[in-house]
Amino acid sequence: MTDNVKTPSFIQALILVVLLVSVFGFGIIGFKLSPVVPLLLSLVIMTAFAKINRTSWSQIQEQILAGISTALGPLFLFLLIGMLIALWMAVNVIPTMLWLGFKIANVNWFLPTALIIAAMVGSMIGSAFTTLATVGVALMGVGTALGFNPALVAGAILSGAIFGDKNSPLSESTSLAASIAEVDLFDHIKNLMWTTLPALVSSLLIFTIIGLGNHHGSVADLEGLSNLLSPTWWAVLPLSLLVGMIWLKIPAIPTLLVNVAVSSVLFLTHNNLQNLSETLINGFKTPEQNELLSNLLNRGGMMSMMPTVIIIMFALALGGLLTEQKIMQVVMEPVIKRIKTVSGLVMGTLLTGIGANFMIGEQFLATILPGQLWKTSFDKKGLSRLSLSRVIEDGGTVINYLVPWGVAGSFAAQTLGVPVTNFAPFVFFSLLSPVFSLISAWTGLGIKKNTVGNTQQIEK
Repeated sequence: MTDNVKTPSFIQALILVVLLVSVFGFGIIGFKLSPVVPLLLSLVIMTAFAKINRTSWSQIQEQILAGISTALGPLFLFLLIGMLIALWMAVNVIPTMLWLGFKIANVNWFLPTALIIAAMVGSMIGSAFTTLATVGVALMGVGTALGFNPALVAGAILSGAIFGDKNSPLSESTSLAASIAEVDLFDHIKNLMWTTLPALVSSLLIFTIIGLGNHHGSVADLEGLSNLLSPTWWAVLPLSLLVGMIWLKIPAIPTLLVNVAVSSVLFLTHNNLQNLSETLINGFKTPEQNELLSNLLNRGGMMSMMPTVIIIMFALALGGLLTEQKIMQVVMEPVIKRIKTVSGLVMGTLLTGIGANFMIGEQFLATILPGQLWKTSFDKKGLSRLSLSRVIEDGGTVINYLVPWGVAGSFAAQTLGVPVTNFAPFVFFSLLSPVFSLISAWTGLGIKKNTVGNTQQIEK
């Protein structure tokens, strides 16, 4: 589709990027507006630019729809997750996890424990989204009941979930990064450890220090809440079904559909079809009168995901125009031509991924774009594609969780009940991953080079 589009000049593209960044900055940070408003204004600005750039109205529409179509799968996935959260609340799956969390919770070590649990589950199932929607919701409830700042709890959960996602062979985004760089998936995961492990350990240390005394609750406060919950042993069955299907590498949508169906059957053993319909659409409503417990359990439903879906659709529509009008490519092209050093290549790739996340809002596109733009530069410098695949992860997929209008950020905010602007400063894993990527480039540790015969070695 981009073949028939007039390529803008560097000055035009740069002015447009600065203008759009200003709209987002003043709108969301300055005036504290919903991301929908600056996204809508930015979409109008991009539409006007596309028309001035001699793009037909029909092409503009096609470019907008092309952007939205890149995430039709995730959008449908969010609706299924909304239904599953509501059903798992209703059939006692998440309340049982909450009860267990209340019983074993250690106040002083809760934040690092939450990070480790989320990391383990994320690594096992290869999906940060599913981790957030299941154990993430339960951990969020326990942390809130203990009196921790919800943003801190969300930061710990997200740090673990994102690490797990990045280091699992079942992760779609990790597989995408490896395929874009044309490297072996397991070699890519192994090479990721140069940055993901230091970022994880550093995050763990920070949360351990922050968690000591940074709360106003105690384990005694949880006893009253745990007494209001009635755990059931069979609650583990739906969770086991979900994990089993993911381990069998069944795609996410049929996996969630099957789990929604099974959970619906369990729900109907004690409820009627009208109640099922209400729960699927509007979420679970507990009869408990305890205000804190009600806030923990009253979740889920397709309608709860609609604000997220709306933000993502506007963001992807804008991303479609930015991509098809070649804005990011034009802005980065002079930079790519001038950078010759290894550290420059790494920094340029990181900034491209970070910029794409904030401009386009879709983590897959923020992985694909820097991979495509910088692939040739890495080859010319004699660097292994494994170095490229790791850098596009460090600046691409992990950063999307920090973008209020990003696919991942919007989903995390809706699922955990904390705005992105609140939890972003505490998602230390995402914040530190680009830092350790730069340190790797500056020191040469973990930077692989292609040698004669296309073998690879660590550059000292």
